[in-house]
Order: sequence, then structure tokens, then C-alpha cells
Amino acid sequence: MSNKPDDLFRRRRARTRFNLRRAAKGRARLSVFRSARHIYAQIIDDALGHTLAAASTLDAGLKESLKTGGDKAAASAVGKLLAERAKAAGIERVIFDRGAYLYHGRVKALADAAREGGLDF
Repeated sequence: MSNKPDDLFRRRRARTRFNLRRAAKGRARLSVFRSARHIYAQIIDDALGHTLAAASTLDAGLKESLKTGGDKAAASAVGKLLAERAKAAGIERVIFDRGAYLYHGRVKALADAAREGGLDF
């Protein structure tokens, strides 16, 4: 077993997703990926392996209105946009997949904005 930081990150992410899939009970999964410059979120149906709705700071309408893609304001804008797209697709209940990231900062801002937008998790 390697202790490289990337390997530890992957193990943490796999552990989180394993527990989520066990607890999901058929709900779609809201998955978050954050980089230093942007944040991405998508709602995935694991049974079918399809993405049902997605949003990121690189979306055309959102990119112009943001000062930068790597702050809490951008994350909350992505959360609101994702909630709107999920409602349009008929999705109301999801399970939140933070991956290997701590539920803090941008990840928490995205989750709070998605809840305000009407997603239930």
C-alpha cells in the first residue's frame, strides 16, 4: 500500500462513495469536484450510470457573472444553478457526495445553495 497523497485521496473518496451507495436507497447522487480555479457538480443516477443534471463555474451564463470560479460565491452560484436544473429534470431528493473533500468552505457553500434551491438531502 502506497502512502502518496494522491493514493490517500482516492482511498478517502472510495470509502465515502461506498458508504453513500449503501445508504442511498435508490436516490441520485450529487457529486462535487473542486479544483483550485473552478468547482463542478453533477447529479448522477448510479443505477443507470447517467448524469441527470450538471453545473460548473465554466457554464457560459455563469462564467461572465462571476469574478472568479474558485471562491464561495462561485460555489453557491453553482449550487443554485444545479438545483434549478435538477428541478427541471424532476429530481427533488439526492444524496450528497462530497468525495474526499471536507464539508467546509466551497463544498459547504455549494451544498447550502442547493438546499436553498429546493434539493432535499
